[in-house]
Amino acid sequence: MWATAVGVARVRALETERENALFRDPLAQAFATAGGLWPSSPPLPDDEAARRRRLAVSFSIVIRTKFLDDLLQRASASGVRQVVLLGAGMDSRAFRMDWPEGTRLFEVDTAAPLDFKDSVLRQEQAVARCERITVEVDLREDWPGALAAAGHDPALPTVWIAEGLLIYLPEDAVELLLARISAQSAAGSRMGLTLGSRGVIERFGADAVPGSAASMWVSEMPDDPVGWLAGHGWEADSHTLRERAAAYGRPINTPPEREERPGGLISAVRR
Repeated sequence: MWATAVGVARVRALETERENALFRDPLAQAFATAGGLWPSSPPLPDDEAARRRRLAVSFSIVIRTKFLDDLLQRASASGVRQVVLLGAGMDSRAFRMDWPEGTRLFEVDTAAPLDFKDSVLRQEQAVARCERITVEVDLREDWPGALAAAGHDPALPTVWIAEGLLIYLPEDAVELLLARISAQSAAGSRMGLTLGSRGVIERFGADAVPGSAASMWVSEMPDDPVGWLAGHGWEADSHTLRERAAAYGRPINTPPEREERPGGLISAVRR
């Protein structure tokens, strides 16, 4: 699945080239090209419906990246100095964002993506802007133990990011992940999640190309994500892609296909 992270890097590279980019990710193109998936990707379905779906996914990646960048900046401004990226993939925030002195950023992922990523970082002679600590562990295993061994202190507030991750996990695995995050979160901790909106699997997964990201989606957001997180001790806000896109000056001009329900961009604070 880590090749999907390289595809996300491609989207971020294209956004970075825009004059009015919502963020700049100087490493994204290196990740995308080193992965051998761009520009020599295998041909994709070229019908109009498939093209529109690809554009929609790419747009959502851009908006969620900006949303979580802003969340991380607010967390840092509030004094949080521990950051954990779960399923970090090709995330380059340790290198592209400005971090207060004393920030420790933990990237949790399996060996294959972390090894690939490190090879690209060496090639690009990239220098992190905070203390970057990689934690090689499968999220189905005892990742809290591995994180603690790497130096994470659960007595201090942490900002947790699970970007583009939960949609790939079955419901019981999502619950376990959230319970583990909550157990490691001191009061004042923050969390940023992206959840698959209701109906997204039906719309995107039904005719997805085997092996594509959409073909591996299994989990959608609860009907009441704010109430769900409250049950785990988090005070959450839910935002739709449409709301955030408009706020960032990238309004979605097409009307919603159905009544808009709570959105899949989640910010939360541990009380």
